[in-house]
Amino acid sequence: MTGIRSLVVFRKLLVHELTIEPKRVKATYTIVKKDGEEVSNQLIYSYNASYFDRKNAEDVNLASLMVAQVALNYGLFFEEIVFDGLFDEADRRFLTDMMENTSREILVMKFYSKNEFLKPPYDKLPLENLTRYTAASLVFKGDSFPGLTFKRRERESKENEYVILSSGGKDSLLTYGLIREIGVAHPVFINESGRHWFTAVNAYDYYRENEPNTAKPWCNSDRIFNWMVRQMPFIKENFQNIRADIYPIRLWTVAVFLFGTLPVALKRNAGNVLIGNEYDTTVKGNHHGISHYNGLYDQSKYFDNALTRFYAKKGWNIRQYSVLRSLSELLILKILVKRYPELQAHQVSCHAAHEKDGRMLPCGNCEKCRRIIGMLKALDEDPRRCGYTDEQIRKGLLALEKQGVKQLGSDAAHLYFLLHSQGLITDNEHTRKLVREHHEIVSLRFDRERSNLQDIPVQIRKPLLEIYQKYSEGCVRLDDRKWHTFTPDKAFLNQPYFLMKSDEHKTN
Repeated sequence: MTGIRSLVVFRKLLVHELTIEPKRVKATYTIVKKDGEEVSNQLIYSYNASYFDRKNAEDVNLASLMVAQVALNYGLFFEEIVFDGLFDEADRRFLTDMMENTSREILVMKFYSKNEFLKPPYDKLPLENLTRYTAASLVFKGDSFPGLTFKRRERESKENEYVILSSGGKDSLLTYGLIREIGVAHPVFINESGRHWFTAVNAYDYYRENEPNTAKPWCNSDRIFNWMVRQMPFIKENFQNIRADIYPIRLWTVAVFLFGTLPVALKRNAGNVLIGNEYDTTVKGNHHGISHYNGLYDQSKYFDNALTRFYAKKGWNIRQYSVLRSLSELLILKILVKRYPELQAHQVSCHAAHEKDGRMLPCGNCEKCRRIIGMLKALDEDPRRCGYTDEQIRKGLLALEKQGVKQLGSDAAHLYFLLHSQGLITDNEHTRKLVREHHEIVSLRFDRERSNLQDIPVQIRKPLLEIYQKYSEGCVRLDDRKWHTFTPDKAFLNQPYFLMKSDEHKTN
């Protein structure tokens, strides 16, 4: 077998043996191979406060959903996946739909696209268009909780309280700064077991001292992801030594951390969960007739809206969204560094960060680092504030003269326009191709898909726009593939929230 079904290399995946303690949730991931061999590992979420009662059906249901998220990456590879927990019909539909979407995304982005981690012949699978890409049949069991009955209950939440999925990146730092001004912020840092935690350390240390609502759950999902990859016969054995900007297989990642924040949101009755995603993370694509989201589904507005609908079905009354979708990466950094310099000082936008004298510092060599250096210099700000050395700044600007950056074409062109106009980079064949002014990059961008005000609850729109307009150069709206300037009015601000009735959306 050489097609998609050749990827079905395992018989069964069991997500079982769910253990619930006041401050910890655990589940066993067991792979049953086709020869009958079994290998297991344990997924753990732990907290520094009590969030769970194993006798409470609602807590067991939430824990069941949390430990299921990692498994949604593996629908292409198993004949059967068994979830043993407490689930209702909304849960079963959500997990089934999200696994199918992830299976399609992984097929397109990891097997039909370049992937240095694949062994031949899996790197040249023939193209197939199927009605269903998930190979596994899903089985939901409740054997471990026979005495519990779960019933939907409508929850009252506080619309001015915001749980923020937090890190040391500019997006989450700006989100926190904004919410600290206009609402009640609850930053939640998911402390991964791997090196990804390095990017969050500086910000977390600052929040711990200055923000009493800060929470830091711990999760070992990174170990489970790597353990799973080691079992896969189509992944090169030396995958951990291959330098690449992608993971070997997984694409359903944000939700693993997001569901780790939900115990905090539910216990504190927060009505909002915020994820820091900007304008360019909502993408639709088509690969020879297979629709996809360019591997960014869990960073897109479609993901936020789907989760908000799911929370509504659960009766949780939580709205999930990003407050940054009208902003370019450059405008996000501009507002952060100009309005909240004390937060920007803790920014670490580098996945090769290292520790020195108790503080995490960026590597200064990667694409992300040269992009951050370039944007800060273009904004007439000092990259040394967040840890870059003079030598790294010099090398970063030189690298921009020879190598590009991973941004939308218009974002990159405007960055190079600013750098070139300020004499920060030289005029050469490489830069000459990129330099072009795009006024919309420093404006608030709105369109029907990527940045639609209806995706944001009404109560937060006006205060956000009042802050943004102090740093942006106007508002633009996409019409007939062109950007047109406009002035937001009451009708614009009063557009109905996508989940609300028409008589519930008025602003003051």
